[in-house]
Amino acid sequence: MSNVTEPSEPTESKNAAPNELASLRIRYRVRFQKTGLLRWISHRDLAGLWERIVRRAALKLSMSEGFHPKPRIAFPSALALGVEGLDEVVELELAENISPAELLRRLENDNQPGLIIKSVSQLPEAFGKGQLKQSRFSVTLPEHADAAAIQAAITRLLGQATVTVERKKKTLVANVAEQILNLELSGDRLRLTLAASDSASLKPHDVLDLLGFDDWIENGSLVIRERVILENEFQSDNPAEVAIATDATHNTTTEY
Repeated sequence: MSNVTEPSEPTESKNAAPNELASLRIRYRVRFQKTGLLRWISHRDLAGLWERIVRRAALKLSMSEGFHPKPRIAFPSALALGVEGLDEVVELELAENISPAELLRRLENDNQPGLIIKSVSQLPEAFGKGQLKQSRFSVTLPEHADAAAIQAAITRLLGQATVTVERKKKTLVANVAEQILNLELSGDRLRLTLAASDSASLKPHDVLDLLGFDDWIENGSLVIRERVILENEFQSDNPAEVAIATDATHNTTTEY
């Protein structure tokens, strides 16, 4: 399913010499929201959408080598179909050096419904690629949810050393303390922090199944990834390195 607006692509600006484009690789980290109907497009479609957005912004992409060069666009973590993301990350490599503020302006001008740009960082040359450390989620409660039953299920799950889940006809064994860093009932939401793992990592839907709440989604619950935390976060107050969207402060979530 795809409800994505596709404005026409602009004519490309004058390019630099091919050898200059091939040698220049400037990496930018973009944080964005994926909400509304956009949450129903697959990760593959999202990657294609980002490629079109970058091309419409008339940016000079850094391309991979080989017979079938592809733009260097990478996501540290894919988002499951149907899950909203309030703090997603994409890394773009460009064959031109433009300021984060200018890149932010061009990306915002695309006005893609459901996709809100939060910030753009220009990463130092030797800065490592983004690797997921942990994800923070919230799950809205279905109507008439029993708070006492939810709390009891949380206590039972967190009391186990390991759990098993079935995925693609394989059995996954996960260490509860290592992968479920936080699980609590907070108001009208279940809050969950999951650690990334070198092996298969638990997903929010796995946790709902383990709690015995596998019917929540069909009964109206919404899973939201509120924060993506990377192993190598880039922090800077220098406007030459980081640009933050004007309304970004209105779209952040409470830390927990």
